[in-house]
Amino acid sequence: MRSRRHFLATASAAFSAVPLLRAQDPNRKMKTVLIGSGWWGLNILREALAAGRSECTALCDVDPAQLNKASEDITSITNSSPKLYRDYRELLDKEKPEIVIIATPDHWHALQTIAALKAGAHVFVEKPTAHTVNESRAMVRVARESGKTVQVGLHRRIGPHHVNAHQFLRSGKVGKVGMVRCFVHSGGGTEQPRPNGEPPDGMDWDLYCGPAPLRPFNSRIHPGGWRMFMDYANGIIGDWGVHWLDQILMWSEEKGPRSVFSAGSRPLSGPPVLTPEKQTTDAPEVQTAIFQFENFTATWENRRFGENESEKHPLGVCFYGTSGTLHIGWRDGWTFYPAKKGDPIIHENHQLQEPDGHNLRLLWDDFLKAIDSKTSPVANLEAAHRSSLLPMLANASMKLGRSITWNPDTESIPDDPAASALLSRKYRGPWEYPA
Repeated sequence: MRSRRHFLATASAAFSAVPLLRAQDPNRKMKTVLIGSGWWGLNILREALAAGRSECTALCDVDPAQLNKASEDITSITNSSPKLYRDYRELLDKEKPEIVIIATPDHWHALQTIAALKAGAHVFVEKPTAHTVNESRAMVRVARESGKTVQVGLHRRIGPHHVNAHQFLRSGKVGKVGMVRCFVHSGGGTEQPRPNGEPPDGMDWDLYCGPAPLRPFNSRIHPGGWRMFMDYANGIIGDWGVHWLDQILMWSEEKGPRSVFSAGSRPLSGPPVLTPEKQTTDAPEVQTAIFQFENFTATWENRRFGENESEKHPLGVCFYGTSGTLHIGWRDGWTFYPAKKGDPIIHENHQLQEPDGHNLRLLWDDFLKAIDSKTSPVANLEAAHRSSLLPMLANASMKLGRSITWNPDTESIPDDPAASALLSRKYRGPWEYPA
């Protein structure tokens, strides 16, 4: 595993090299396709086109409304019309892309990434890497065998204020860190069941669900709400949490925790509802997790109510050291609160890419640089895999109702068949779980 010193050097170099990267080989365009043509996938694809190294040859989505809208957007940018596909397998077979962008729900990441790698493409896949632990492990194996470049959408690995905060942390000014706390507190309020209905005209709902359970269609799931359904995603800890938990592994030199305990509940909306007539989300409104690493303890917490007017920061990660506390956030940049009274607070504002407040441009340029130089990108699959396992392990512990022991070297749960069974899940036929 690369050291944090190596990571920071790589990230800083990637940031500083952006103008140079955009200037080289302006005529070489790689055949680029998008699987999952919603708003976030389009954000990534726009950055790919802006970099000047991609030709969008095809788009794929099971919902023709999203597919047609994406096609109109790309045509307005490029003056050319990408081919449209419903099934990613047909796209890969016919288009033979060089780069595949995957921005589908979590439960599709593994199968689509593996298929794209086997088709000979480089892959930019959204976080988390997968829906279950062993899917993610299979992705790593295939990526190693393929020799192709995989970048995962953990853009906070390359965001300038995040990189600078880690340089400050590495300087020793925080002191010895014994605890790290990750958190997201957001609004949401209570939830009432929503009636099930028919999918949008032409949408292939069976293919949307794919290897996951076939729920009745509900507008709360699609478009955009799938992140709070555990059949398709990993809840808030898998959506927001993976970014901040990833900051822990960026800082530490440990491969993963030694034990994990998590608990969650739905105190406002009550138990999940799933009937033929109606349903609610089923992810926890409140979730906490404790990750015991060899040299420190880390915690996660989220809630979907009681926003943070009374607290300094609504989200992020705090490193608690003997010399003070370092908070790394989003739009609030990073701040160091010294333990010694009278010492000044140190703060750096964010340097985010607007209007979305993310750093996709830097991450995409780093991806291109890695392809060109055949080096490892800053959010490479193996590093992102280790970070993505943390939400998955927390959810497994929550489902069991007890702690689990984790061996980060073998990526296994020793002597615990019940917990080990949760590292995979049964696929719905005819889909086959990756080896």
